[in-house]
Amino acid sequence: MSGTVVVTGLSVAAPNGLGTHDYWAATTAGRSGIGPVTRFDASPYPAGLAGEVPGFVAEDHLPGRLLPQTDRMTRMALAVADWALADAGVRPAELPAYDMGVATASSSGGFEFGQNELRALWSKGNQYVSAYQSFAWFYAVNTGQISIRNGMKGPGSVVVSDQAGGLDAVAQARRQVRKGTPLVVSGGIDASLCPWGWVAQMSDGRLSTTRDPERAYLPFDAAAHGYVPGEGGALLVVEDEEAARRRGARSLGEIAGYGATFDPAPGSGRPPALRAAIETALRDADLAAADVDAVFADGAGLPEPDRAEARALTEVFGAGGVPVTVPKTMTGRLHSGAAALDLAGALLAMRDGLIPPTVNVTRDPELTLDLVQETRPARLGAVLVLARGRHGFNSAMVLRAPRTRQGDI
Repeated sequence: MSGTVVVTGLSVAAPNGLGTHDYWAATTAGRSGIGPVTRFDASPYPAGLAGEVPGFVAEDHLPGRLLPQTDRMTRMALAVADWALADAGVRPAELPAYDMGVATASSSGGFEFGQNELRALWSKGNQYVSAYQSFAWFYAVNTGQISIRNGMKGPGSVVVSDQAGGLDAVAQARRQVRKGTPLVVSGGIDASLCPWGWVAQMSDGRLSTTRDPERAYLPFDAAAHGYVPGEGGALLVVEDEEAARRRGARSLGEIAGYGATFDPAPGSGRPPALRAAIETALRDADLAAADVDAVFADGAGLPEPDRAEARALTEVFGAGGVPVTVPKTMTGRLHSGAAALDLAGALLAMRDGLIPPTVNVTRDPELTLDLVQETRPARLGAVLVLARGRHGFNSAMVLRAPRTRQGDI
């Protein structure tokens, strides 16, 4: 094992594109997937916009036997895992079962499946509740179902840290690869756009109640007033560099550095800890701040969290010291899928030399950020991805562009 961990394949399910090609084409063109909720009647609720994955028909991608036992979240995860493995040129049946693992993130588990079964329990009785409810709602179900479908008997885990989970899961995958598992499927796919999930998300008052898709989610804008939720995410194939080279795989980029912190309790008088997470990730990658060519920011869409993130970025990189983008303005915040999708976007950005835009936002002049608002050509050798979860989770991950020296991947 080399100790260097690379991404050799990826795929996505996003509100502005199903599959990597459609997602990236829409993202670099600035096309949003945010619109009125269609998966249920949201008219009685204060919030009515979401990022819904278009065109996903589970029957087109999965065998019928899986459909009764899976939530929409898991169905998308299984399909996206298939696509990511194909992108990496991996045929799981040809690899030793214990050489493959799975590490995913989840914020809600199979919420829609759980809602339907609870409705059956309350309205009809316990004999009408599916036996699959025992696991279909569970946070670890995506890890389990991907493992079973692909015969992956290596380490399996799930991380529950809200929006930060996508980075935390990939960091766990990197640990497992360094400990000896050659290949791990990792990332996050979430989907809780149902009345039960909607009410849960509305409970803390952070959802935007604006019905205009272009004015609802405005991170780093003086008019920021909440976020738009969404569904989907991304899965990556994470491998040891030497093992990937031996099977002739190409690298999309290296997982070079990672840092995670937890904010102090409100009212403690101590500062937020996002800056420490960034600095830890840079040290882990053995990079200076000046080596980072772009930042995919968390972009909470709320005034105080946005100011805190902008302050951390200014303290580390200087005023306007690095291009900053929030492509999730085109998808909404996808819970555990959000950061995983940003990792996929960052890898594609390095591949194509393009920083995708932050749409619909007018930067708050009090925030000293170089906010990318139109697709910007750039040479990207290293990209920082940030994510923050509710109640204090902070994560930062540094990706390094693949090496091109002769003999390297």
